[in-house]
Amino acid sequence: MTPEPIIAPIPTEIIAKELHSGLLLRKTNRAGNEIYTFSAHEAPNVMRELGRLREEAFRYYGGGSGQSVDIDRFDLEVDGYKQLIVWDPEHKKIIGGYRYILGEDIRIIDGKPDIASAKIFDLSPLFVQEFLPKTIELGRSFVRLEYQQARLSPKSIFALDNLWDGLGAVSMMYHEYEYFFGKVTMYKEYNVQARDLILFFLRTHFTNAPELVTPLNPIFIDTPIQCLEDVVRGNDFKEDYHRLNQAVRTLGVNIPPLVNAYMGLSSTMRYFGTSINPDFSGVEESAILVPFLEISEDKKKRHMESFLRDAAKRLPSTLLQQIRSKLGC
Repeated sequence: MTPEPIIAPIPTEIIAKELHSGLLLRKTNRAGNEIYTFSAHEAPNVMRELGRLREEAFRYYGGGSGQSVDIDRFDLEVDGYKQLIVWDPEHKKIIGGYRYILGEDIRIIDGKPDIASAKIFDLSPLFVQEFLPKTIELGRSFVRLEYQQARLSPKSIFALDNLWDGLGAVSMMYHEYEYFFGKVTMYKEYNVQARDLILFFLRTHFTNAPELVTPLNPIFIDTPIQCLEDVVRGNDFKEDYHRLNQAVRTLGVNIPPLVNAYMGLSSTMRYFGTSINPDFSGVEESAILVPFLEISEDKKKRHMESFLRDAAKRLPSTLLQQIRSKLGC
């Protein structure tokens, strides 16, 4: 099927007007940007521009919905997913974003959670009962194309870091939750041997209780096991990562930035396998679960504790105290 033409950009002044102070979550640590969170109903024009940018970015790499905007029912439902965006106030542009939904807002229909991940992964009853109520599901992570290239925007080097500032703030605002659950994406055009090496690395270092979540359309590794074990030996994470990075570069590609970021986020991250998403141009998506409080100390300080400094004047003192208590600071 031929993809629909992507819609024209929404006028900047309309977007800026909808991004009022009531939707501001925090300022970023670097680059002077701002983080906003909202529902589609609170900022419909921003949502439309966000859908345009998502489709543009995903389609560029061989993914995407094929629609004129990447907006689905999960974005539009009342009490559904919220959006998290990084806004460049200097150039008045959306840099990137995520969408997320709280465990308490997830509907269970015939024993199955009605969330985007459940379309391509089977979530076990144990996961639904024990983990999902304490989990925030993430999805649709992207960075605007021009902010992926340093020569086009100096702020590009901070784009992913800015998004982590937003996730750090979300994890603190909803401090009663314990996990992020979501998918990291690789595209069909990506080098197959490099993909197999990355998936084998994830399987070796991050597989824990894989029966909790299983792929519905699983990816099977084609590269001979000996070739994989020559790179990923399983004895030392740092040494394996160094060899993986070198091997992938030798194949003429890099480890995808978001995959790379998650690898270094927490040693207790869980990887549940990789599934093909037929509704998103056949991209390959890996399910992961990240515990908030077990991320590395440097990232905890940069993205979580920094939010407390930024939010001290805006949040109720009782909420601040609860967050500080959870962080142990």
